[in-house]
Amino acid sequence: MKNHKGKVYLVGAGPGDCNLMTVRSHKLLSQAEVLIYDALIDIPQLELIPATCQKIEVGKRGGKPSTQQQEINRLLVEHCKLGKQVVRLKSGDPFIFGRSSSEIQALITAGCDFEVIPGISSALSAPLLAGIPLTDPVMSRCFAVMSAHEPDALEWEALVQIETLVILMGGRNLSEIIWQLQKHGRSTETPIAIIRDCGRPEQQIWLGTLSNIVQQTAGQSLSPCVIIIGEVVRLREYLIQPESTNMIDTPVTTNNSQLPLAGKTILVTRSVSQSAEFSVRLQQQGARVIEMPALVIGPPSTWEPLDSAIAQLSSFHWLILTSHNAVDCFFQRLQAKGKDARSLFGIKIAVVGKKTAESLRSHSLQPDFIPPNFVADSLVENFPDNLQNCKILFPRVESGGREVLVKEFTAKGAQVIEVPAYQSCCPETIDPIALAALQNQAVNIITFASSKTVHNFCNLIEQSLHLSGSQDWLESICIASIGPETSKSCQNLLGKLDVEAKEYTLDGLTEAIVQWVAEYQNV
Repeated sequence: MKNHKGKVYLVGAGPGDCNLMTVRSHKLLSQAEVLIYDALIDIPQLELIPATCQKIEVGKRGGKPSTQQQEINRLLVEHCKLGKQVVRLKSGDPFIFGRSSSEIQALITAGCDFEVIPGISSALSAPLLAGIPLTDPVMSRCFAVMSAHEPDALEWEALVQIETLVILMGGRNLSEIIWQLQKHGRSTETPIAIIRDCGRPEQQIWLGTLSNIVQQTAGQSLSPCVIIIGEVVRLREYLIQPESTNMIDTPVTTNNSQLPLAGKTILVTRSVSQSAEFSVRLQQQGARVIEMPALVIGPPSTWEPLDSAIAQLSSFHWLILTSHNAVDCFFQRLQAKGKDARSLFGIKIAVVGKKTAESLRSHSLQPDFIPPNFVADSLVENFPDNLQNCKILFPRVESGGREVLVKEFTAKGAQVIEVPAYQSCCPETIDPIALAALQNQAVNIITFASSKTVHNFCNLIEQSLHLSGSQDWLESICIASIGPETSKSCQNLLGKLDVEAKEYTLDGLTEAIVQWVAEYQNV
């Protein structure tokens, strides 16, 4: 029976980008009381740690002084016996060249509770991020992973028979590796790729052959790097994006730090089901994205009004859909009632925004009308039909909204039937990763794509950070809004607005953020 409540988690940090860590790792980082980490750990990952967490760097960077393994073992046992939740954060995967065995043996001997959390090893992620597959039905039916920290200890005669080699910790011994491969019969024209700092903004890639790679990398610091040797390296030019294609003998430098949003941490406050697409847009511009869901989409309290409208669809002249959620929930309910798009024959459909139009097209239907300004309140002003005696079905969020739209349609003689198609609620708690980032002042930009997300964000912040009545913490953070209505909520509830999209879409919001960052950096 253990007489303490401490526990040690040996966590794999992955290749360097905190977005490539496991969900379990993120959660443990956000709850850590003591962090013992390697020097190769990405700084943004450390920003996810609570401000109260004790951070201890223990080195393990090639060519530089490192904490002795015995001392690391002692630190783990000591803090665990003090009843702390200890995260031992290791680069890549804890069981791949991670020296975890010694630490686990020390914990077992001391009677300490522990758990090992896997991570993505750079041996697998570096080739993938560089567009190089390790296996291929023709070129590579197997691969071997090895450390070249001591190249003389490797069985080169056997290794040259393997089609693809993945070498870690080989940057300082590149010349020796090339010499051994050629000495044991590997062709001088064998392709080779060297990937330094994989998964980080400063990632660099050199491509060549055994005959010229040493010359190409002369004078360069290669550590930490992953070396891939084999014919699969040639596949890269067919598998990467066209604008990034490079000839196999040309050295390549991939430097994400030159992207417009590099170095910026952006908080995305959309719902869980909708945040991924926007996050990808921002990441493609170089941003580090933390998702903080501020909306939970679910069914309305009752389906009766929508079911009644679906049963009488033929009596409506127009169907108005103002959001992606409205489209999805309406058609899901239509299907649940045993109907499909054919039930909308003779009914015209108006949508608001490109995204809503795309959602409608996914159901094999084209919108009859899209207002030019991508906002619901412009529907009436630009509506193509005479509204006198026009019967309109308007599925919407149960909590209401768009009162101006309904009022103006009704004033012009239309009969608008509002029915709840879904409900959007505030999450019960703030995402722990987002909370830690806000507490540590690691967020540069917060984005809002609806007024509801602004309201829910403020509620979550007030509950979790107890910041009501003071907006000082927002002074250094850029507030970015997708459109006028959302901007009003930002001004009213947050007291500031820095960016508003000119085109009220996710693309427009991304473009506005990029432009703001460029102008801000030039000030």
